[in-house]
Amino acid sequence: MQADVIIPVYRPTEKLLRLLEMLKKQTYPVHQVILINTEKKYFDDFARRNGLEKRFGDFLLVRHISREEFDHGKTRNYGVSLSETPYFVMMTDDAVPVNEDLVRELMSAFENPGVGVSYARQIADKGCGVLESYTRSFNYPEHSCMKSARNLEDMGIKAFFASNVCAAYRREFFDELNGFTDHTIFNEDMIYARGLLDAGYLIAYQAGAMVFHSHNYSALRQFRRNFDLGVSHALYPQVFAHLPAESEGIRLVKKSCGYLFSVGRPWLIVKLFWQSGFKYMGYFLGKRHQKLPRFLVRAFSLNRQYWAAGEEWEGK
Repeated sequence: MQADVIIPVYRPTEKLLRLLEMLKKQTYPVHQVILINTEKKYFDDFARRNGLEKRFGDFLLVRHISREEFDHGKTRNYGVSLSETPYFVMMTDDAVPVNEDLVRELMSAFENPGVGVSYARQIADKGCGVLESYTRSFNYPEHSCMKSARNLEDMGIKAFFASNVCAAYRREFFDELNGFTDHTIFNEDMIYARGLLDAGYLIAYQAGAMVFHSHNYSALRQFRRNFDLGVSHALYPQVFAHLPAESEGIRLVKKSCGYLFSVGRPWLIVKLFWQSGFKYMGYFLGKRHQKLPRFLVRAFSLNRQYWAAGEEWEGK
């Protein structure tokens, strides 16, 4: 079962080098790595300084797009169109495999013929803050699980939680469901995953497949990120309606408070409430973006290029 790895790239850093080196070492051989790079000028300098052509040769296939062309769904669909393997792995350029077994662990899920996507466990990278580290462990626990449409009732939105930070896809099902939604501001992975469940297929969380991936976002960036999250939930009510994300957020805050007391860092609760407030405010306004002036929508959004073409002010 051959598998390509598809990675959207923007202003690459040393993490991309670490990622590529680890992909070359995988115990389950990667057929090819397809990079869809936004803005050629940034990549060319990076490639020249780091000798990418000499180090990786035909292992890499690179295509360039402009910033205006980038879209969370369409760009990834373009990457898939360049692949001919029956399976492919989606990654981001800041996720680094923890070990050489990442792809093997992801691919093992497809031994079950009903599995359409398997996604990896994300572990906080070095230098990550305490709160972000706990959030990763909350969303990506130590134990694997298999999810189906039956879990919508007991797991809610978590039933179709999956992340393109690192996720493997069965191409047959992907083509059957017409891939990712072409024009999405956010959540292209979860929108697709919900479609999988609705079609009767399965989602596998593979805790043995691990990547280092975390961020130390400011409160303002969290606001803007969650604004886009709210927008996506408003625009796809058939995916997210009746499965409120707020309850999961409240559960995370409560669990985080308990964790901070347990590790002797209770003063960080102030930071937790500060950040959580910004997250909720962003999400609240994003869900109601149709009622906001357009200049505020663009100012609040993390993905401003999404709003360049006149865009979705009505739900779908």
